Amino acid sequence: MVIAFRREWRKFATNTRPTTMKSIIIALAGLLAMSTTACAQAQKKENNTRMEHKTLVAYFSATGTTQVVAQKIAKAAGADLYEIVPEQEYTAADLDWTNERSRSTVEMKDPNSRPAIKGGGVVKNMEQYDTIYIGFPIWWYQQPTIINTFIEANKLDGKVVKTFATSGGSNTKRADALLKATYPAINWRPGTLLNNPSAAEIANYVK
Repeated sequence: MVIAFRREWRKFATNTRPTTMKSIIIALAGLLAMSTTACAQAQKKENNTRMEHKTLVAYFSATGTTQVVAQKIAKAAGADLYEIVPEQEYTAADLDWTNERSRSTVEMKDPNSRPAIKGGGVVKNMEQYDTIYIGFPIWWYQQPTIINTFIEANKLDGKVVKTFATSGGSNTKRADALLKATYPAINWRPGTLLNNPSAAEIANYVK
């Protein structure tokens, strides 16, 4: 077949005037260039689409429990991971909920408390994320106030945000209600309690 094609092409080239042949070659070159450009534009559009739909998992974990869950979610969702690290680390004494003077107790009693985040808590290129999962341990039936610090440090208005939490006995209902009331411009989704979740539970959460 290839030999026959070459034979026919030689016959065509021999019987075609030089000016006509030149025009054909120019036309073919133009079509090839157009095809290459169209493919490049399609690839660029596909890459841009992927960039427009990135997911972030941001989490605060005082003891490491929430961190394990966050890592599983990030892997399942193919998401970037960001740890909300307090500027001043919480000690065991700070986390003593039975002590009314402990750091965490004092913070949670003050609705205006905004514990500092190391580095300011600003996520680089936050505009590229349209879906954000925010994880935290439940403190006093709600989110730790460092979560408020994180939200206020970043522009989340209009983004889809879904929380996940770890807790010894509380659910996410109060946290959901408080966050929705405090930041109504965010597109909140119902939160989920994920204590030592299975792979199936993680998959169901991120779908």
